[in-house]
Amino acid sequence: MTVHLPILGASACVFKEGRVLMIQRAKPPVGIWALPGGHVEFGETVIAAAHRELLEETGVTADLSHFAGLYDIIQRDEAGAVSRHFVIACYGGLWTGGEAVAASDAGAARWMTRGEVSRIEVPDTVAAAIARMAEILKL
Repeated sequence: MTVHLPILGASACVFKEGRVLMIQRAKPPVGIWALPGGHVEFGETVIAAAHRELLEETGVTADLSHFAGLYDIIQRDEAGAVSRHFVIACYGGLWTGGEAVAASDAGAARWMTRGEVSRIEVPDTVAAAIARMAEILKL
């Protein structure tokens, strides 16, 4: 019997001067704007993965001491069966250093106002994480 388990990921919701750091994915789903993030490696803590992915994808460091939540991404095939299931742990906080430059899995990296984010297509989970982190940070 085949056992299917969710894949654990981590993301970083970072704010600087009221703007949130967004990346445009260079890997599938290509072109989607999202928060920096990726897979948690075996033996790595989730918070360490969020810091690593943030730095790898954007060159930015941040205080990621706040937890925005867990977000499910469930993909289905044409028949409706679950093909992939990701659980993303989103941490966030304020920028501490680095220039936002796209690297690794990011095709672009940009600081955006929440208004700018609302005018582009982002997954519901990304919008929810940004709203939650803005609430936590009282922005």
